Amino acid sequence: MEKSDPLRQLMLAAVLLTRLPLPALPDAAFAAGPRAVWAYPIVGLGVGLVGALAGQIALALGLPTLAASVLALAAMMLLTGAMHEDGLADVCDGFWGGFTPDRRLEIMRDSQIGTYGVLALMTVTALRISALLVLLEGHWAALPAAAALSRGMMPALMSALPPARRDGLSQSVGKPSRRVALLAISIGVVVALVTLGLIGLIAFGAAALVTIGMAALAKANIGGQTGDVLGATQQLSEAAILLSTAALLGA
Repeated sequence: MEKSDPLRQLMLAAVLLTRLPLPALPDAAFAAGPRAVWAYPIVGLGVGLVGALAGQIALALGLPTLAASVLALAAMMLLTGAMHEDGLADVCDGFWGGFTPDRRLEIMRDSQIGTYGVLALMTVTALRISALLVLLEGHWAALPAAAALSRGMMPALMSALPPARRDGLSQSVGKPSRRVALLAISIGVVVALVTLGLIGLIAFGAAALVTIGMAALAKANIGGQTGDVLGATQQLSEAAILLSTAALLGA
């Protein structure tokens, strides 16, 4: 995979962030992981469009807005394998269930989910659904905007913090340059501006605050970032974007 091959980098990003039945890539292709993170918000845009489409179909079939909102999120979870939701649960279990960095990382790697993880998933999912109750009927474009912008924030953490493990998904992908991370953020912001207008800037501000907070929390608790931390950042950023957008558009 050549550095100048954006299509292959986009495919690599889709392989990493979704469960789409894409053609298998050779092992050598994954060496371009740090250069492919610019495409994360584009993959997010596709995921969000699928969710919005599922929600609109549900509404067209006469289902209540609550059911349509749940189905919209369910479609996105199926498309991504709920990997970001899993990261959120692991981070909450680890950060609040352990007392040393090593123990927190050990808990985060455990496949079992604990009380903190369950409560985090319930809370964040409920917040996302409550925002979609306001947005899905008249402002459905907020969902793909949130999905794109929240994934555009992930490379910033990858660039700013070292991997907390010597193995794992984040370590295997590698550290992107600041230029590539900035490009990912820029693409996410452009998507938000095109779909939400100037409200997109407020959405970006909400996502940036969450990302900065998560960076500080991860550095203090485990000394760096992991794939779980990236997933948790995406989930919390998406919730913040949806909630801030719902507060402004639903007023």
